[in-house]
Amino acid sequence: MEETLPWFRALPADQRSWVMLVAQAGVRSLVEWLSSGATVAASTQEISDEVFAAAPRALARAITLTQTVQLIKVTIDVAEAEVPGFAEEGETGALLQAILRFSREIAFSAARVYARAAESRGAWDARLQALLVDALLRGDSSDVLASRAAALGWTDAPPVTVVVGRSPGGDITAVLHAVYRAARRARLEVIGGVHGDRLVVVAGGATDPVATATALSGTFGEGPIVVGPAVPSLDQATESARAALNGFRAAPAWPAAPSPVAADDLLPERALAGDLDARRKLRNEVYGGLTRAGSGLIETLDAFFGSGGVLESAARELYVHPNTVRYRLRRVAEVTALSPFDGRDAFALRIALTIGRLDPAT
Repeated sequence: MEETLPWFRALPADQRSWVMLVAQAGVRSLVEWLSSGATVAASTQEISDEVFAAAPRALARAITLTQTVQLIKVTIDVAEAEVPGFAEEGETGALLQAILRFSREIAFSAARVYARAAESRGAWDARLQALLVDALLRGDSSDVLASRAAALGWTDAPPVTVVVGRSPGGDITAVLHAVYRAARRARLEVIGGVHGDRLVVVAGGATDPVATATALSGTFGEGPIVVGPAVPSLDQATESARAALNGFRAAPAWPAAPSPVAADDLLPERALAGDLDARRKLRNEVYGGLTRAGSGLIETLDAFFGSGGVLESAARELYVHPNTVRYRLRRVAEVTALSPFDGRDAFALRIALTIGRLDPAT
Protein backbone atom coordinates (compact mmCIF):
# COMPACT_ATOMS: atom_id res chain seq x y z
CA MET A 1 0.00 0.00 0.00
CA GLU A 2 2.79 2.44 0.84
CA GLU A 3 4.49 1.66 -2.48
CA THR A 4 1.44 2.02 -4.73
CA LEU A 5 -0.83 4.57 -2.97
CA PRO A 6 0.77 8.00 -2.34
CA TRP A 7 -2.19 9.18 -0.25
CA PHE A 8 -1.77 6.18 2.08
CA ARG A 9 1.75 7.34 3.03
CA ALA A 10 0.28 10.70 4.07
CA LEU A 11 -2.16 9.13 6.56
CA PRO A 12 -1.45 9.48 10.29
CA ALA A 13 0.16 6.44 11.88
CA ASP A 14 -2.96 5.45 13.81
CA GLN A 15 -5.09 5.42 10.66
CA ARG A 16 -2.50 3.36 8.76
CA SER A 17 -2.49 0.86 11.62
CA TRP A 18 -6.30 0.58 11.48
CA VAL A 19 -6.09 -0.09 7.74
CA MET A 20 -3.55 -2.84 8.39
CA LEU A 21 -5.85 -4.41 10.98
CA VAL A 22 -8.72 -4.40 8.49
CA ALA A 23 -6.50 -5.99 5.82
CA GLN A 24 -5.33 -8.67 8.26
CA ALA A 25 -8.93 -9.31 9.32
CA GLY A 26 -9.84 -9.70 5.65
CA VAL A 27 -7.16 -12.31 5.01
CA ARG A 28 -8.07 -14.14 8.23
CA SER A 29 -11.77 -14.13 7.25
CA LEU A 30 -10.86 -15.46 3.81
CA VAL A 31 -9.01 -18.40 5.39
CA GLU A 32 -11.92 -19.11 7.74
CA TRP A 33 -14.37 -19.00 4.86
CA LEU A 34 -12.24 -21.34 2.77
CA SER A 35 -11.94 -23.70 5.72
CA SER A 36 -15.73 -23.79 6.03
CA GLY A 37 -16.02 -25.01 2.45
CA ALA A 38 -16.61 -21.65 0.71
CA THR A 39 -20.09 -22.66 -0.35
CA VAL A 40 -22.63 -20.69 1.71
CA ALA A 41 -23.32 -17.18 0.35
CA ALA A 42 -24.95 -15.98 3.59
CA SER A 43 -21.85 -16.86 5.59
CA THR A 44 -19.74 -14.97 3.02
CA GLN A 45 -21.66 -11.75 3.69
CA GLU A 46 -21.54 -12.26 7.44
CA ILE A 47 -17.77 -12.87 7.39
CA SER A 48 -17.10 -9.93 5.04
CA ASP A 49 -19.09 -7.60 7.32
CA GLU A 50 -16.95 -8.70 10.27
CA VAL A 51 -13.85 -7.49 8.40
CA PHE A 52 -14.88 -3.85 8.70
CA ALA A 53 -16.07 -4.29 12.28
CA ALA A 54 -12.38 -4.28 13.21
CA ALA A 55 -12.12 -0.56 12.29
CA PRO A 56 -13.59 2.40 14.20
CA ARG A 57 -16.44 4.31 12.56
CA ALA A 58 -14.22 7.38 12.33
CA LEU A 59 -12.15 5.60 9.68
CA ALA A 60 -15.07 5.88 7.22
CA ARG A 61 -14.87 9.66 7.59
CA ALA A 62 -11.07 9.75 7.15
CA ILE A 63 -10.91 7.46 4.11
CA THR A 64 -13.25 7.81 1.14
CA LEU A 65 -15.07 4.94 -0.53
CA THR A 66 -12.82 5.30 -3.60
CA GLN A 67 -9.74 4.99 -1.41
CA THR A 68 -11.24 1.97 0.35
CA VAL A 69 -11.75 0.26 -3.01
CA GLN A 70 -8.10 0.97 -3.84
CA LEU A 71 -7.02 -0.60 -0.53
CA ILE A 72 -9.14 -3.68 -1.19
CA LYS A 73 -7.65 -4.01 -4.68
CA VAL A 74 -4.09 -3.88 -3.34
CA THR A 75 -4.90 -6.50 -0.70
CA ILE A 76 -6.56 -8.82 -3.22
CA ASP A 77 -3.72 -8.33 -5.75
CA VAL A 78 -1.17 -9.36 -3.10
CA ALA A 79 -3.28 -12.37 -2.06
CA GLU A 80 -3.61 -13.51 -5.69
CA ALA A 81 0.12 -13.06 -6.30
CA GLU A 82 0.90 -15.28 -3.31
CA VAL A 83 -1.48 -18.09 -4.28
CA PRO A 84 1.04 -20.09 -6.38
CA GLY A 85 3.40 -20.17 -3.37
CA PHE A 86 1.05 -21.98 -1.00
CA ALA A 87 -1.65 -23.61 -3.16
CA GLU A 88 -1.46 -27.36 -3.52
CA GLU A 89 -0.92 -28.76 -6.97
CA GLY A 90 -4.01 -28.44 -9.13
CA GLU A 91 -5.80 -26.08 -6.71
CA THR A 92 -4.39 -22.76 -7.92
CA GLY A 93 -7.30 -21.99 -10.29
CA ALA A 94 -9.98 -22.92 -7.75
CA LEU A 95 -8.29 -20.83 -5.06
CA LEU A 96 -8.05 -17.79 -7.35
CA GLN A 97 -11.77 -18.15 -8.15
CA ALA A 98 -12.58 -18.35 -4.44
CA ILE A 99 -10.54 -15.20 -3.74
CA LEU A 100 -12.34 -13.42 -6.59
CA ARG A 101 -15.72 -14.39 -5.15
CA PHE A 102 -14.72 -13.36 -1.63
CA SER A 103 -13.33 -10.00 -2.86
CA ARG A 104 -16.72 -9.26 -4.44
CA GLU A 105 -18.39 -9.75 -1.05
CA ILE A 106 -15.76 -7.54 0.58
CA ALA A 107 -16.51 -4.78 -1.95
CA PHE A 108 -20.24 -5.08 -1.27
CA SER A 109 -19.57 -4.96 2.46
CA ALA A 110 -17.51 -1.78 2.04
CA ALA A 111 -20.38 -0.20 0.12
CA ARG A 112 -22.78 -1.12 2.94
CA VAL A 113 -20.46 0.43 5.54
CA TYR A 114 -20.28 3.72 3.63
CA ALA A 115 -24.02 3.69 2.89
CA ARG A 116 -24.81 3.31 6.60
CA ALA A 117 -22.32 6.07 7.44
CA ALA A 118 -23.90 8.36 4.83
CA GLU A 119 -27.41 7.68 6.14
CA SER A 120 -26.32 8.37 9.70
CA ARG A 121 -24.48 11.51 8.69
CA GLY A 122 -27.45 12.70 6.62
CA ALA A 123 -29.85 12.23 9.53
CA TRP A 124 -27.48 14.04 11.90
CA ASP A 125 -26.99 16.92 9.43
CA ALA A 126 -30.76 17.24 9.05
CA ARG A 127 -31.16 17.51 12.84
CA LEU A 128 -28.30 20.01 13.11
CA GLN A 129 -29.73 22.14 10.31
CA ALA A 130 -33.15 22.08 11.96
CA LEU A 131 -31.51 23.35 15.17
CA LEU A 132 -29.73 26.13 13.27
CA VAL A 133 -32.92 27.23 11.52
CA ASP A 134 -34.74 27.11 14.86
CA ALA A 135 -32.03 29.33 16.39
CA LEU A 136 -32.48 31.78 13.52
CA LEU A 137 -36.24 31.93 14.00
CA ARG A 138 -35.83 32.48 17.75
CA GLY A 139 -33.25 35.21 17.18
CA ASP A 140 -30.42 33.49 19.10
CA SER A 141 -27.04 35.18 19.46
CA SER A 142 -24.60 35.31 16.55
CA ASP A 143 -22.19 33.04 18.47
CA VAL A 144 -24.79 30.25 18.57
CA LEU A 145 -25.51 30.68 14.86
CA ALA A 146 -21.82 30.72 13.97
CA SER A 147 -20.97 27.57 15.94
CA ARG A 148 -23.84 25.55 14.45
CA ALA A 149 -23.13 26.81 10.94
CA ALA A 150 -19.45 25.88 11.32
CA ALA A 151 -20.43 22.34 12.36
CA LEU A 152 -22.33 22.05 9.07
CA GLY A 153 -19.43 23.38 7.01
CA TRP A 154 -21.32 26.56 6.06
CA THR A 155 -19.29 28.93 3.90
CA ASP A 156 -20.57 32.45 4.52
CA ALA A 157 -21.30 33.60 0.96
CA PRO A 158 -22.89 37.06 1.16
CA PRO A 159 -25.52 38.24 0.76
CA VAL A 160 -27.77 35.90 2.73
CA THR A 161 -31.53 35.58 2.49
CA VAL A 162 -34.23 33.36 3.99
CA VAL A 163 -37.00 31.70 1.97
CA VAL A 164 -40.16 30.30 3.59
CA GLY A 165 -42.88 28.19 2.01
CA ARG A 166 -44.99 25.12 2.49
CA SER A 167 -43.11 21.83 2.85
CA PRO A 168 -43.95 19.29 0.12
CA GLY A 169 -44.30 16.65 2.86
CA GLY A 170 -42.73 13.22 3.08
CA ASP A 171 -39.33 12.26 4.46
CA ILE A 172 -37.46 15.32 5.74
CA THR A 173 -34.09 14.04 4.51
CA ALA A 174 -35.52 13.64 1.00
CA VAL A 175 -37.03 17.15 1.14
CA LEU A 176 -33.68 18.68 2.13
CA HIS A 177 -31.83 16.61 -0.48
CA ALA A 178 -34.05 18.15 -3.16
CA VAL A 179 -33.20 21.61 -1.78
CA TYR A 180 -29.45 20.89 -1.93
CA ARG A 181 -29.73 19.58 -5.48
CA ALA A 182 -31.54 22.74 -6.63
CA ALA A 183 -29.02 24.90 -4.74
CA ARG A 184 -26.07 23.19 -6.45
CA ARG A 185 -27.60 23.90 -9.85
CA ALA A 186 -28.07 27.56 -8.88
CA ARG A 187 -24.61 27.72 -7.22
CA LEU A 188 -26.02 28.70 -3.86
CA GLU A 189 -24.91 27.84 -0.33
CA VAL A 190 -27.96 26.60 1.60
CA ILE A 191 -29.09 25.35 4.97
CA GLY A 192 -32.66 24.09 5.32
CA GLY A 193 -35.07 22.86 7.93
CA VAL A 194 -38.67 21.68 8.10
CA HIS A 195 -40.70 23.25 10.91
CA GLY A 196 -44.18 21.79 11.11
CA ASP A 197 -45.62 22.25 7.63
CA ARG A 198 -43.12 24.98 6.67
CA LEU A 199 -39.86 24.59 4.78
CA VAL A 200 -37.32 27.25 5.77
CA VAL A 201 -34.21 27.68 3.61
CA VAL A 202 -31.26 29.97 4.36
CA ALA A 203 -29.42 30.79 1.12
CA GLY A 204 -25.96 32.32 0.73
CA GLY A 205 -24.80 34.07 -2.42
CA ALA A 206 -28.31 35.45 -2.97
CA THR A 207 -27.55 38.65 -4.89
CA ASP A 208 -31.16 38.71 -6.10
CA PRO A 209 -33.43 37.30 -3.34
CA VAL A 210 -36.47 36.76 -5.58
CA ALA A 211 -34.38 35.05 -8.27
CA THR A 212 -32.86 32.87 -5.53
CA ALA A 213 -36.31 31.88 -4.30
CA THR A 214 -37.38 31.15 -7.89
CA ALA A 215 -34.40 28.79 -8.32
CA LEU A 216 -35.49 26.89 -5.18
CA SER A 217 -39.26 27.12 -5.74
CA GLY A 218 -39.55 23.59 -7.16
CA THR A 219 -38.56 22.13 -3.78
CA PHE A 220 -41.50 23.73 -1.92
CA GLY A 221 -45.06 22.48 -1.66
CA GLU A 222 -48.20 24.30 -2.83
CA GLY A 223 -48.92 27.77 -1.51
CA PRO A 224 -47.09 31.08 -1.20
CA ILE A 225 -43.28 31.28 -1.15
CA VAL A 226 -41.94 34.36 0.62
CA VAL A 227 -38.35 35.58 0.58
CA GLY A 228 -36.87 37.93 3.15
CA PRO A 229 -34.56 40.85 2.37
CA ALA A 230 -30.87 40.17 1.67
CA VAL A 231 -28.51 40.75 4.62
CA PRO A 232 -24.68 40.87 4.68
CA SER A 233 -24.07 37.62 6.61
CA LEU A 234 -25.60 34.69 8.47
CA ASP A 235 -25.17 36.61 11.75
CA GLN A 236 -27.86 39.03 10.58
CA ALA A 237 -30.14 36.48 8.92
CA THR A 238 -32.60 36.62 11.84
CA GLU A 239 -33.96 39.86 10.37
CA SER A 240 -34.53 38.21 6.98
CA ALA A 241 -36.06 35.12 8.61
CA ARG A 242 -38.47 37.22 10.69
CA ALA A 243 -39.62 39.15 7.61
CA ALA A 244 -40.06 35.99 5.53
CA LEU A 245 -42.05 34.21 8.27
CA ASN A 246 -44.32 37.17 8.90
CA GLY A 247 -44.78 37.54 5.16
CA PHE A 248 -45.69 33.87 4.85
CA ARG A 249 -48.35 34.25 7.55
CA ALA A 250 -49.78 37.36 5.89
CA ALA A 251 -49.55 36.14 2.26
CA PRO A 252 -53.09 34.64 2.14
CA ALA A 253 -54.46 38.21 2.44
CA TRP A 254 -53.08 38.93 -1.06
CA PRO A 255 -54.48 36.10 -3.24
CA ALA A 256 -53.03 37.60 -6.42
CA ALA A 257 -49.49 37.81 -5.01
CA PRO A 258 -46.75 36.41 -7.24
CA SER A 259 -44.87 33.36 -6.04
CA PRO A 260 -42.18 33.77 -4.92
CA VAL A 261 -42.90 37.18 -3.43
CA ALA A 262 -40.60 39.52 -1.50
CA ALA A 263 -41.55 40.01 2.14
CA ASP A 264 -41.34 43.80 1.65
CA ASP A 265 -44.04 43.58 -1.03
CA LEU A 266 -46.36 42.29 1.70
CA LEU A 267 -45.82 45.21 4.08
CA PRO A 268 -49.52 46.27 4.16
CA GLU A 269 -50.75 42.75 4.93
CA ARG A 270 -47.96 42.19 7.46
CA ALA A 271 -48.82 45.45 9.22
CA LEU A 272 -52.51 44.51 9.40
CA ALA A 273 -51.51 41.12 10.81
CA GLY A 274 -49.66 42.84 13.65
CA ASP A 275 -46.08 42.71 12.35
CA LEU A 276 -44.30 45.53 14.21
CA ASP A 277 -41.37 45.55 11.77
CA ALA A 278 -43.74 46.16 8.85
CA ARG A 279 -45.56 48.93 10.75
CA ARG A 280 -42.23 50.55 11.56
CA LYS A 281 -41.12 50.43 7.92
CA LEU A 282 -44.34 51.93 6.61
CA ARG A 283 -44.31 54.61 9.29
CA ASN A 284 -40.64 55.60 9.04
CA GLU A 285 -39.84 55.04 5.39
CA VAL A 286 -43.15 55.85 3.68
CA TYR A 287 -45.07 58.21 5.95
CA GLY A 288 -41.87 59.68 7.41
CA GLY A 289 -40.41 60.15 3.93
CA LEU A 290 -43.51 62.02 2.77
CA THR A 291 -43.48 64.17 5.91
CA ARG A 292 -39.82 65.09 5.43
CA ALA A 293 -40.35 65.85 1.71
CA GLY A 294 -43.10 68.36 2.55
CA SER A 295 -44.54 70.29 -0.44
CA GLY A 296 -48.07 69.23 0.40
CA LEU A 297 -47.51 65.59 -0.66
CA ILE A 298 -49.61 64.08 2.14
CA GLU A 299 -52.44 66.57 1.61
CA THR A 300 -52.35 65.85 -2.14
CA LEU A 301 -52.52 62.10 -1.50
CA ASP A 302 -55.51 62.60 0.81
CA ALA A 303 -57.31 64.67 -1.83
CA PHE A 304 -56.44 62.19 -4.61
CA PHE A 305 -57.66 59.17 -2.65
CA GLY A 306 -60.71 61.08 -1.40
CA SER A 307 -61.73 61.94 -4.97
CA GLY A 308 -61.55 58.32 -6.08
CA GLY A 309 -58.34 58.92 -8.03
CA VAL A 310 -59.70 61.74 -10.22
CA LEU A 311 -57.00 64.39 -10.77
CA GLU A 312 -59.37 67.23 -11.59
CA SER A 313 -61.49 66.67 -8.48
CA ALA A 314 -58.37 66.57 -6.31
CA ALA A 315 -57.10 69.77 -7.94
CA ARG A 316 -60.39 71.58 -7.23
CA GLU A 317 -60.29 70.51 -3.60
CA LEU A 318 -56.70 71.79 -3.25
CA TYR A 319 -57.30 74.93 -5.36
CA VAL A 320 -54.39 74.05 -7.66
CA HIS A 321 -53.96 73.13 -11.31
CA PRO A 322 -54.34 69.40 -12.21
CA ASN A 323 -50.73 69.45 -13.47
CA THR A 324 -49.64 70.43 -9.97
CA VAL A 325 -51.45 67.42 -8.55
CA ARG A 326 -49.86 65.22 -11.22
CA TYR A 327 -46.39 66.57 -10.38
CA ARG A 328 -46.88 66.04 -6.63
CA LEU A 329 -48.06 62.46 -7.18
CA ARG A 330 -44.95 61.79 -9.25
CA ARG A 331 -42.92 63.16 -6.34
CA VAL A 332 -44.73 60.73 -4.02
CA ALA A 333 -43.57 57.87 -6.25
CA GLU A 334 -39.99 59.20 -6.23
CA VAL A 335 -39.91 59.53 -2.42
CA THR A 336 -41.59 56.23 -1.54
CA ALA A 337 -41.08 54.02 -4.64
CA LEU A 338 -44.88 53.58 -4.53
CA SER A 339 -47.05 54.99 -7.30
CA PRO A 340 -50.48 56.38 -6.30
CA PHE A 341 -51.71 55.44 -9.80
CA ASP A 342 -51.06 51.72 -9.16
CA GLY A 343 -53.80 49.95 -7.22
CA ARG A 344 -51.44 47.81 -5.17
CA ASP A 345 -49.09 50.72 -4.36
CA ALA A 346 -52.07 52.95 -3.53
CA PHE A 347 -53.21 50.35 -0.97
CA ALA A 348 -49.75 50.40 0.66
CA LEU A 349 -49.76 54.20 0.72
CA ARG A 350 -53.18 54.29 2.39
CA ILE A 351 -52.03 51.87 5.09
CA ALA A 352 -48.84 53.90 5.60
CA LEU A 353 -50.86 57.13 6.01
CA THR A 354 -53.13 55.45 8.55
CA ILE A 355 -50.24 54.00 10.57
CA GLY A 356 -48.30 57.26 10.41
CA ARG A 357 -51.20 59.21 11.84
CA LEU A 358 -51.78 56.69 14.58
CA ASP A 359 -48.12 56.77 15.53
CA PRO A 360 -46.45 59.79 13.92
CA ALA A 361 -42.92 59.09 15.25
CA THR A 362 -40.40 59.16 12.38
